[in-house]
Amino acid sequence: MMKELEYPFDSDFLLKKRKKIKEYLLKNLSEPEIRVKIGILGGSTTKDIVSMLEIFLLNFGITPEFYESGYNQYWQDVMFPNPELDKFQPDIIYIHTSNRNIESYPGVENTASEIDGLLEKEYARFYEMWERIRRSYHSVIIQNNFEYPYYRLLGNRDGYDIHGKTYFIRRLNQKFYEYAQNTEGFYIHDINYISSAYGLKEWSDPFYWYMYKYSLCFQAIPEFAYNLANIIKALYGKNKKAVAVDLDNCLWGGVVGDDGIENLKMGSEEAVGEAYLAFQKYLKELKSLGILLTVNSKNDLENAIKGLRHPDCALKPEDFQILKANWNRKSQNLSEIAKELNILEESIIFLDDSPAECEEVRCCFPEVAVVEMKAVEHFIQDVDRGGYFELVNYSQEDVKRNQMYQQNKQRKEAEKGYLSYEEYLMSLKMVATIGIFEPVYIERIVQLINKTNQFNLTTRRYTKKEIETISESKNYLHLYGKLDDRFGENGIVTVIIGRKEQDLLHIELWTMSCRVFKRGLEYAMFDALVGFCKKEKISAIKGYYYPSAKNSMVKDFYGELGFAKVKEEDGGTEWKYRVQSLYKRKNNIIEIREKTTNGGE
Repeated sequence: MMKELEYPFDSDFLLKKRKKIKEYLLKNLSEPEIRVKIGILGGSTTKDIVSMLEIFLLNFGITPEFYESGYNQYWQDVMFPNPELDKFQPDIIYIHTSNRNIESYPGVENTASEIDGLLEKEYARFYEMWERIRRSYHSVIIQNNFEYPYYRLLGNRDGYDIHGKTYFIRRLNQKFYEYAQNTEGFYIHDINYISSAYGLKEWSDPFYWYMYKYSLCFQAIPEFAYNLANIIKALYGKNKKAVAVDLDNCLWGGVVGDDGIENLKMGSEEAVGEAYLAFQKYLKELKSLGILLTVNSKNDLENAIKGLRHPDCALKPEDFQILKANWNRKSQNLSEIAKELNILEESIIFLDDSPAECEEVRCCFPEVAVVEMKAVEHFIQDVDRGGYFELVNYSQEDVKRNQMYQQNKQRKEAEKGYLSYEEYLMSLKMVATIGIFEPVYIERIVQLINKTNQFNLTTRRYTKKEIETISESKNYLHLYGKLDDRFGENGIVTVIIGRKEQDLLHIELWTMSCRVFKRGLEYAMFDALVGFCKKEKISAIKGYYYPSAKNSMVKDFYGELGFAKVKEEDGGTEWKYRVQSLYKRKNNIIEIREKTTNGGE
């Protein structure tokens, strides 16, 4: 990742250098993992927004292709025949409207019932457009809400009088939110918030509207595009999963080894201590969303634990999955944290107050987001506005993620007490549920596919629209697998998608969460796969491995299952398995409680 594109960035620099930045990203970044088609439907000028959005997405490992409507043609492009947009077939449609696109504001002469009618008319225009998009394109929709007006005709009363523009916008936004709450695949780009955070006076400078038909000032475009890019990268599983935080002058003021715990600054007794306490509470809130907390500190472990046991500390040792308090290089600790959590280094954000430590990690792991903690009163903003944990979907599995990792620790500890790995696996008393895709699981299936990098044989990504289409098609096999054991639930952890072609099945995707790999679920899934093939009179299965920087662990996976390699080119391989009538079941450890096929005999 480019340091210049990490938050907080220099907007003027990015606007001036965006063409060179794009050239650099296209030349120097590895082969993009994700390609996405985005339709931009604008109620104002969008050209510069598109150019900034592109470089942020490239920096996230996403290669976008754009369709851009004409000026203020957002409604017409959807509601009237549009062969160009039909041919483009967008994965995402982003509707860039602002308060200048509201057609009917109330006047002081309008009655309450008339104003209600204006509100319903305005909302109906958007509702009709959204429903047409869902029917015609089945794409994800990202819709701006509305920023507040840059003047208040009624003064302070504008915010609560039924005739006020501010009050009308608030009511219209609320109707947008209710639609989002009840509609899958529909997301709000909250320009009402970011315009307020930026400064409404500057954001809505009328000069840029009258001169260029920009709905916001030119200088705010990078902030705007970055916020939008965060939604898109979250949709494709590019969020961070864990925090690695320093202790001294990050979680508390002072150095625990030098100052002693009695002199550390935290708690509500003084202003600085209160700011550190607020940041601790913020991290604890992140934990409640399923974000994994770890410590990466140059410290004695004993002193670190004493600091975390301080009565005014909101975070305790038990809140952290891993405590790395030692005198090793921070990059070494980070690598070990990633290995112990079984995630990639790029899934972690590193928080430290030392510029030298930040640079050391940045040099060793350019893909890791590094946040230099400069002023404690801004710590929360520095992390929060970075959008590392942008929430587009939220499930019970997210809530339970910390619990699941704690259970994995218990599994690893339990493994030490057995003479063989097979004996250990038997002791887990694993139970798997294998079934075809169900609507209730679609969101989780899409999330798993798009965030899994290591056990992902073809590196393919899918939109929700594509998964829904596959689940309804007779030309596809689609299986998910859930795994439970005596330590707890793991949820949906593996997915297979196969395309039928006469008596041949092409495995277009096989992905699995690495936290359950090598526990036998892969064999149970293959049993189910073979059972499906026998039922459908499929005589052979073809599997494909496409190499990436992250999936080398599964390069020989098909060979281990008994496939024959039939082709190898540029590191990629093609494999073939002939389905035998007397197939011998491979899974002899996991109990299959429910499945849709009969694998093995």
